[in-house]
Amino acid sequence: MEIDVLARNDTLAARLRDQLRATGTVALNLMSSPGSGKTTLLERTLRDLGGALPCAVLEGDQETLLDAERIAATGARVVQVNTGAGCHLDADMTARGLRELDPSPGSVVFVENVGNLVCPALFDLGETARVVVISVTEGTDKPLKYPHMFCTADLVLINKIDLLPYVDFDVEACSGYVRRAAPGAEILQLSATRGDGLDGWYAWLRALRSPESVARLTGCLRPGS
Repeated sequence: MEIDVLARNDTLAARLRDQLRATGTVALNLMSSPGSGKTTLLERTLRDLGGALPCAVLEGDQETLLDAERIAATGARVVQVNTGAGCHLDADMTARGLRELDPSPGSVVFVENVGNLVCPALFDLGETARVVVISVTEGTDKPLKYPHMFCTADLVLINKIDLLPYVDFDVEACSGYVRRAAPGAEILQLSATRGDGLDGWYAWLRALRSPESVARLTGCLRPGS
């Protein structure tokens, strides 16, 4: 049954990826554990780049509109998708959310997945790239404990580096664990609240919109491919 579910999901995801590429739309699947700072990073990103980069957000949570309300306060277009008991978004939820969101061609669509380092890794959403956010408060060994999440990442963001003096976190060791799981993934360090490293994140987003980057990333194998 699991194989059938994933196969159906992958078929829909491939169709969705083709549709997004045809309109020049870049979709980012943002994944992390709860409390990593994904929503705070999105708020900061949208406020800093909203005028220069067309952006929209698809918010995934089990319940509430809380994160969607935070995103809407930045002025960005946002649609909330509540999964109920579900622990992840899938391609069908994403497709329905995108129809409602109706992003303009050439947009960057941030898909903030449900906070979970297990189930979201299995489900292709038709995204252009996968971004995994880890905070320094979570522990150095997260890439070792959740390898399936990190092995599909195109970019890993190590967030909350402003807290490094106060926590036991080894940036070099964690980066090494990420590279072991995903040798081709880029790794950036940042603080969404203080602003450290955001220029590198913004440069990555701008570069991602090039046709060469889109073709390279969407040509990569996804789970179930």
